[in-house]
Amino acid sequence: MMIGSGMIHATVNAIFKAGGSDKMSGRAMIDGSSALLMLPLAFIVPLPHGAWIWLAGSLAAHLVYLTCLVRAFSLADMSAVYPVMRGTAPVIAAVASVMVLGDPITAAIALGIAFVCLGTVLVAARNAPPWRAIGWALGTGAAIAVYTVVDARGVRATPAAISYVVWDFIVTGVGIGGYFAWRRGHEFVIAARTQWRVGLIAGALSIASYSLALGAYRLGNVARLASLRETSIVFGLIIAAVFLHEHVNRTRALGGGLIAVGAAVLIVLG
Repeated sequence: MMIGSGMIHATVNAIFKAGGSDKMSGRAMIDGSSALLMLPLAFIVPLPHGAWIWLAGSLAAHLVYLTCLVRAFSLADMSAVYPVMRGTAPVIAAVASVMVLGDPITAAIALGIAFVCLGTVLVAARNAPPWRAIGWALGTGAAIAVYTVVDARGVRATPAAISYVVWDFIVTGVGIGGYFAWRRGHEFVIAARTQWRVGLIAGALSIASYSLALGAYRLGNVARLASLRETSIVFGLIIAAVFLHEHVNRTRALGGGLIAVGAAVLIVLG
């Protein structure tokens, strides 16, 4: 589930990166589309009783996450900042999951996380992007860790996982998508006229990616699962090289391999 989620997530971010210079309008279309697609289900699934406070926390964390993501992608290549933002998240999420959720960190999980983190350092080591871009990428990673733990707690707090999934997309999509659209004003309207189909596709893929992740978080160890989702770094490097025509050197390729090894350790021994 988590590897599939990571592959789809990398695809969504590649679509977002390739979608033009107005990154904030692009995110507004993606997140707004996710909310619109989920809206009919709000009349079918039960309300997420017991999880409203976690939905509010998720909204705040996603606002920070998406703001940092927009800034990072505006300043540097996907192959440079995407590994940093995704690779730093599992370490923070692992520590937070122990403190907040009481999940255990075994030696195998620690080893897998170490491989993922070392791979991340190598991916970002050569031809490093501007420090401002690295800073925004690190902020993105921290926000990913926060919303991972918040949403893992929220999806466990509600009797029906589907309720949390549906309302999470609606709350964040309407709140953040609406805010970003308002911020861009007329520029958003111009972008939406030509890119709404791409936004709709990316929004649907976002639903698929994060629904898989939330379903897994409800059942398993968050530290291990969050690290497995960071296999999106490998997929992201491949997509950036093949479809976005970004330069991926040997050091970055080696880093991607270490991330894959870390994921394998987590799958087999975690």
